Amino acid sequence: MAAFHRLHHPHADLRRLFHRLTVASSLSILCFSLAYLLTGCCESQLADGSEAKTPARDSAAFGSAWPYDRNATGGAPEGTSGAGEGALGARAGPEANGSGKEWTATRRLPQALIIGVKKGGTRALLEFLRLHPDIRALGSEPHFFDRHYARGLDWYRSMMPKALDGQIVMEKTPRYFVTVETPQRVHAMSRDVKLIVVVRDPVTRAISDYTQIISKTPDIPAFESLAFKNRTTGQIDSLWSPLWIGLYAQHLERWLAWFPRSQIHLVSGERLISDPAGELGRVQDFLGLQRIITDKHFYFNKTKGFPCLKKPEGSSKPHCLGKTKGRTHASIDPAVMRRLRDFYRPHNQRFYRMTGQDFGWQ
Repeated sequence: MAAFHRLHHPHADLRRLFHRLTVASSLSILCFSLAYLLTGCCESQLADGSEAKTPARDSAAFGSAWPYDRNATGGAPEGTSGAGEGALGARAGPEANGSGKEWTATRRLPQALIIGVKKGGTRALLEFLRLHPDIRALGSEPHFFDRHYARGLDWYRSMMPKALDGQIVMEKTPRYFVTVETPQRVHAMSRDVKLIVVVRDPVTRAISDYTQIISKTPDIPAFESLAFKNRTTGQIDSLWSPLWIGLYAQHLERWLAWFPRSQIHLVSGERLISDPAGELGRVQDFLGLQRIITDKHFYFNKTKGFPCLKKPEGSSKPHCLGKTKGRTHASIDPAVMRRLRDFYRPHNQRFYRMTGQDFGWQ
C-alpha cells in the first residue's frame, strides 16, 4: 500500500507536468526566435535588392523620336536666360543603359546650324530632323550671332538642350545667313561647325515673306509699291528686306570667306516639299548620321499642299506644321512677277555657279 502511494503521489505528477511544459515553452520560444532572425535577414536582402534597379536612360538626354515630344526643345524662348533643365553649364547626373554603362548628358555649343533662309522651309527642316534620335535641336530661335552676341558663349551654351556623346546639337536662326557679322562670329565659335541653308525660288520666297508681314501688319503698302524704287522705270528696290534676302550669291560669298564649301549644305525648299525623305537623306549624310528618317515617316497633305509626319505610336493624330503653312499668298500683278524674275535671273545664275547646283528657278 505504501508503494502504491509512492508511485501515485500527486505532487510528483505535478512536478513532471510542469517540467514538460517548461521544456515545450522553451522550445517554442527558440523556434520563434530562429524564424524571426531568418525572416528579418531575408527581408533586409530583398529591401536592398529593390533599391538596386538600373535607372532608365532619360528620354530628354536621348532625344525624341517624334518632334512633338517637346523635351527636344531644350532651350528657352528668345530673350530668356536659361532652359528648363537647369542653370548655366548644368550637367545631368549619370544615367545607364541596359548594359549598365553610365552616360552623362551635358549642354554644349552646337555642332550644326540651320542659318537660312527666312520663309525657305527652315522650320519644316528642323521639325523633320528632330525625328532622328542622334539630333538634339533647340526649338526656339536664339538669335545669338545676330542679336545677342554680347551675352557670350556661356549664355549661348546654356540655351542648348542636353545631349549625350555622339548626339549632334543644333539650332536654327534664318537671319544668320544674311547678317554681315555672323560668318566671322560663327567661325570664332567653331571652324568645324556644319552649316545648312534652305533656299527657295527668291520670287516666291519674297511673296511668302510679304504675306507673313501683312498678316501681322495689314495696313502696310501694297507689295508692288514696296518692291520698286520707281514703278514707271521698273527699278527694283533690292534693299527692301523681302527682296534683299533673295540675293543668295551675295550672302553666300560672305560665308565662303570663312568656311569651305564642303561645310555648307544647301537644301532645296521646293524638294523639301515634293520629296522630303530625299532631302532629309542628303542632310543626314552631310551630318554623318545613319539614314533613319525615310519615306515611312511622311505623307502629303493635299489640303495644305505640304508634307506631314505620320502619326507616331501612341498618338491618334498625324503631325502637320503650323496653321500658317500652306496659306494663300498675296495676289501679285503678273507684270511685277515677270520683272522680279528678270531681276533675279543673273543673281540666280551666279548662285548656281558658286554652289555647283542648279535649282531650276525661272
